[in-house]
Amino acid sequence: MKQNIKYIAVAALAFLTSCSKQLDIIPEGAPSAQNFWKTQEDALKGRNGLYEKYNDENFYGRGMFWFINASDDMVTGRNKPEADNIKNFNKTYLGGGYTESQWSMRYAIIKRANDIIKNVPAIAMEESLKKAIIGDAYFNAALVYFQLAANYGNEKAGVPIVGLDTDPAKAIPRAKNVNENYDYIIQLFEKAAEQLPFFTDMKAEDYGRAHKTAAWAYLSKVYLYKKDYANAKKYADMVINSGKHDLVLTGFADVFKASNNWSKEYIWSVVCSPSAGGTGWGSKLPGVMLTNKGWSLYNGWGYYLPTKELYDSYEAGDKRREATILKPGDKFMFFGMERSFTKDGGATSDYQFKKYMEPFSYANPIPTHVNPSGDNMTTDLNVPLMRFAEVLLIKAEAAILLNGSGAGDTELNKIRLRAGLLAKSGMTMTDLKRERRNELAGEWADRHRDLVRWGDAKATYALPLHDSQGKEIWASRAFDPQIHDVWAVPQREIDNSGGVITQNPGW
Repeated sequence: MKQNIKYIAVAALAFLTSCSKQLDIIPEGAPSAQNFWKTQEDALKGRNGLYEKYNDENFYGRGMFWFINASDDMVTGRNKPEADNIKNFNKTYLGGGYTESQWSMRYAIIKRANDIIKNVPAIAMEESLKKAIIGDAYFNAALVYFQLAANYGNEKAGVPIVGLDTDPAKAIPRAKNVNENYDYIIQLFEKAAEQLPFFTDMKAEDYGRAHKTAAWAYLSKVYLYKKDYANAKKYADMVINSGKHDLVLTGFADVFKASNNWSKEYIWSVVCSPSAGGTGWGSKLPGVMLTNKGWSLYNGWGYYLPTKELYDSYEAGDKRREATILKPGDKFMFFGMERSFTKDGGATSDYQFKKYMEPFSYANPIPTHVNPSGDNMTTDLNVPLMRFAEVLLIKAEAAILLNGSGAGDTELNKIRLRAGLLAKSGMTMTDLKRERRNELAGEWADRHRDLVRWGDAKATYALPLHDSQGKEIWASRAFDPQIHDVWAVPQREIDNSGGVITQNPGW
């Protein structure tokens, strides 16, 4: 934990920049802590530093997505032993490169947020900007704490809480349980919501920074995970009733067009660019999910391929299925030409996720829509982390669990009607689970975590997974709810803490 907590201010400041563009982070040297945090420019540099990790390949590009890959919706598309071990809940994945950095990167953001919260209030600067910067810090700290707590914490142990006055020279033990983390995260999101403006009140150059309804939306999700359904419903209603958000009603596929990056459905996303600074920024996920070698036109990586189980879960006539998944023979546009989908010869599955394909559809998409580098496959499509549709699903789930079948019909039918399906009445948790799966497949909403919190993971993972022809492509897996409800704490964090941080039992 010393590696995580012992962030000397000078080292942290090396990542900050005065550039106004989000994530345009160019190290400018290391000003000392003594002469920093004096001016409005310093506060803006500190705010930019909150987003620097968003560009890391393993932050929102792969990395933590290997945990989502454990679900029944997808399989590892190519031979990757460490990835296979993660999906199979095999402890030999420990110490690998994909997920070891998830913990430390998120604690780096927490340190930077704490520095803002401690130092920016004393800076003489424009007050509304000061509030927004402090709110941004609370929001980003809360978000990464939530990601850490949900993946590594349970009733046996949470994750370390690093307070504003934590001694950076001392390792921090884990919270006693994940609810202690959730209570702390709730406080952070509440403080964020108090300080932040509505998205509609922000200048275009600030799009992608934290805003009020994003804080409310994540409050609803934290309360859902905490099983406090009344408050989950309350905060979802605050977003819904704000009048600031709605579904993209021209069609489900249109949600995933770059022209709708800032539509009313937007709540929170990874801001992406194909060419910023010459290398692009944001999430590589569109290229990571693209068929390996991209039919010799682009360097797709061919990971996270859908399964027949996901494809067959859609109702007949559900427009989301073809917008989400390509199967053999499907027609689609790629580099300005219509193609018939074929899988890469070595691919595990003969499906591919389609959600993030729009930037590749244009003739000559490089560099306007797609990064010139096939090793850094960012695009002009922002990768969603939270959409208004998920807020509706959170509201529906909380309502059903509070008041029984039919209590979530209003919200679920909004989603169903956009998908081209008929409205239903008396919908149950079974309906909710299907709608959540079909709406959010292949997204950061995290199907694996849903299965775990619903208690469905053991039975689901006991079944093998198949391709479109019914061929078994992934064997059944042994999921132990007493062990695999959380992921292993990175071994290097245990080692760096001198054993103060303990491993999750069974790992």
